[in-house]
Amino acid sequence: MINIKDFSKLDLRIGTVLKAELLDKAKKPAYVLEIDFGNLGIKKSSAQITDLYQPNDLVGKQIVAVVNLSPKKIAGIASEVLVLGANNKDRAVVVLESQKNIPNGAKIS
Repeated sequence: MINIKDFSKLDLRIGTVLKAELLDKAKKPAYVLEIDFGNLGIKKSSAQITDLYQPNDLVGKQIVAVVNLSPKKIAGIASEVLVLGANNKDRAVVVLESQKNIPNGAKIS
């Protein structure tokens, strides 16, 4: 178990996917996403979400991501944020997204 102080260290934000492309060099199928987080800027993420989504399905979606993790080099790109999702019954990842339009960069609380 963690306490609320530990949880509050995570910076969860809303961002809009601007671009999604197949990450050819990835060991497991993945997309590289460019996501607009408002005043935090545009960040890249490697996301293994190819089972349920085509690139065009993702563009324009407002998603939830952790924005304060250290960047991780994945298949030649610096993945700057962690896009959040949940596994469905088939173990495919369903991306967490906003149901209403929210300003990019809005903090999740």
